[in-house]
Order: sequence, then C-alpha cells, then structure tokens
Amino acid sequence: MQSLWQDIQLPSFAPLQGDLKTDILIIGGGLAGILCAFFLQQAGVDYALAEADTICGGVTAGTTAKITAQHGLIYNKLLKSLGSERAAMYLQSNLQALRTYARLCEKADCDYQIQPSFVYSVDNRGKIEREIRALQRLGYPAVFTEHLQIPVTVAGAVGMDDQAQFHPLKFVRSFARVLRIYEHTPIRELRGTKAITDHGCITAGSIIVATHFPFLNKHGGYFLKMFQHRSYVLGLRNAPTVEGMYVDEADDGLSFRNADNLLLLGGGGHKTGKPGGNWRVLERFAAMQYPDACVQYRWAAQDCMTLDSIPYIGRYSARTQNLYVATGFNKWGITGSMVAAQLLTDLVTGRDNAFAPLFNPSRNMLKPQLLINGGSAIANLLTFSRKRCPHMGCALKWNQAEHSWDCPCHGSRFAEDGALLDNPATGPLKK
Repeated sequence: MQSLWQDIQLPSFAPLQGDLKTDILIIGGGLAGILCAFFLQQAGVDYALAEADTICGGVTAGTTAKITAQHGLIYNKLLKSLGSERAAMYLQSNLQALRTYARLCEKADCDYQIQPSFVYSVDNRGKIEREIRALQRLGYPAVFTEHLQIPVTVAGAVGMDDQAQFHPLKFVRSFARVLRIYEHTPIRELRGTKAITDHGCITAGSIIVATHFPFLNKHGGYFLKMFQHRSYVLGLRNAPTVEGMYVDEADDGLSFRNADNLLLLGGGGHKTGKPGGNWRVLERFAAMQYPDACVQYRWAAQDCMTLDSIPYIGRYSARTQNLYVATGFNKWGITGSMVAAQLLTDLVTGRDNAFAPLFNPSRNMLKPQLLINGGSAIANLLTFSRKRCPHMGCALKWNQAEHSWDCPCHGSRFAEDGALLDNPATGPLKK
C-alpha cells in the first residue's frame, strides 16, 4: 500500500553505532524533522537527526502534498476565537512557508507547480461567504466561486491564487543526502537531554521531538490535547485533469488534485479507531463519476488534530528546558512542517520569532474538545478487549479495511501480527 511518492528511492543512512555529542538532537525523520536539520545546517549549528526506521517513510509519504495557506475554513474561526492579530499571524506564517518552498523548489527537481486552491461547501454558502470576509479583513484577496472543475455540486467555494503542489519525496531527495542523519536508530528513553538508543547514547544541548505524535506522556498532556484522524487516497489513471487543488470543508468530504498524470481523489476520513468510509466511499464516487478510470495507487494517511486547529510548536511543556516539539498539523503538514522548522530553528538558536506565541504548546487549552477527548479515553479504558494498546492501555478496535488494530484514544495502530504501524506507542503488541 505504498503511495505514489514512494516510487522513488531516497538516500539511505547508517544507524548510530556508539555514543555521540551534539548541540541539537532531532528525533523523527519526517518532513518536519528533515527541514529542521536543513535549516540548522544552513545556520552552521551542530545537530544530528535520529530516525527509528527510514526517513519520510511514515506520515510524510501519505500526504497529498498541497503547499497552501488555505487550511479549510480556518480564518473565520480564528478571527472569532483569537482576534485579528493572532489570525493574521497564522496567515502570515503559512504564507511565509509558501514563499520558502517556492525559493527552495527552484533548486529542486520536485514537480513544483503553482496552482489555485479551493475550499468548497456542498450545502452551506454562508460558511464560504464568512470565510471570504475573514480573509479580506486580514488583507488577503480571496475570491468566491460556484464553478469548479470537479464533479461536485457546491453551494460555493473560497479560492486562493498562487498556492502550489509538489512531489514531497523528490523535494527531500534534493538535499537530504548531505544531512547528518542516522536511520534505524529508535530512541528508547530520554534522560533529560540524553537520548538512549540501542547502540549508544546521544548527549545534546537541546532536543526537538518531531515524531508525529509526541512519545513522552509525562510532559505536555498531548494524549489529552490531540486525537488522530485517518483519510484515504486513490490515484486514478484515465481520469480528467482538474486545474487546481480542491478540498471539502466537511471532515468526511472529498479532495482532488492531479499528479503525474493521475487524479488524486481523497476522502473517506474518520477518527482513528472509529468506523468510516475509507476507500469504499472513493471507489463508489470514482465508479459513478469516472467510469473509464482505473485505480493505480491506494494509500491512507493519519493526522494529529489539536484542540483549536493550530499546531503545537515550541517548548514541549512549560516545565521542560531545552526540549521542543512540533506536532498537531491538522491535515496540513506540508506548510505546518515548514512553519515548525523555521520557528524551532529560531528558538533553539536563541533568536526571536514573531509567531512563537501563536503556536506555543502551553497556551490555554480549556476547549470543549478537551472534555470529549478525555471522556472518550475513559470510556475506552473501561471497554473489554483482548487487544490493548501498550501506549496507555486503551482497547484496540479491528480496522477491517486496512487489517489493523487501531487505538481510538490516541491513534496508535498495529498490524495483524502486532507490529507497530503508527505512534504514539513505541513498540509492538505483546504476544
């Protein structure tokens, strides 16, 4: 079940053998961790990156690779909850990420294309109009349209010009070879800023945890502040070309974009460990709308969802020193990874970053979703199941579509044989 992006070969790196000292240790070799390494190297900072498996083999490989500051209908929500200053921070941080990708992709053979981006609603024109007014209030010239190049009848859509798409692993391949990376080097334990691996210790001045879902439970409360969400993609051959990138504002809606002469049709989403549409929804839609198309690829992705739709980027918790985190990209991990890498590079090198207060992981989290997450976890812990997640003991649910054991509490996933597929669990199921 490899994605379209995984048809290329990335550089490989030897595992760490022995002890190591470095100024900055990055844990996690997805896009966020790789970009942190890149910017630290550009700044002349001593660093090392430890990846438990191989780089970009997890969540990054499952992206639909849209480079956009348009993250659903988020700006009206942020204006109401945080005010214009913080909403503008979110917009500007992601537009800055967009510009940085444009600059870096000039030197990378990564299928970079400027494209318009659209968020549509099938039944609520008012939502769309409010989002356009919010963007205009923030100084961005968003446009309204009812006419999209996709076979969906919509009440309206918000359009943003000059967004982009690319091949994420070709992008990483263009610069990863020169980075200081250790693959097959899982971190078994952290003792302050000393990381214990299977074959040595890494002593660092500071540590960045970029492991998708943070694996330290005793700090930060991330097991309460996030849940995970799965979504699905079909790569269709002989389907029409759509000019632009399209996504439904609804959680269970569809997304569309082209790549490598394929139509990438996304959707079928659901909370990890809960029932959902998965590929069945996409297959039915494709059979009706694209009867001549054939499925060339199918894959799934998993995303960490925060309480307020803003990533957690900064100090791991208010009580930890020299420990940082990047997580909770809410399905928008391409621009989120870039924002995180630039912000964390500033923080670990002692530079100010104007966006740091917005993404601070220790910000006020008294949100309704916090109670929902906690209540759901308690109910699950009281549920009988012969399979329990080693992360925090939650009852696992069988995912028939993907033949995996999934945790409804925090999103860990395991293969039929118990092998770990997705964190925050750090090891397989017990026999």
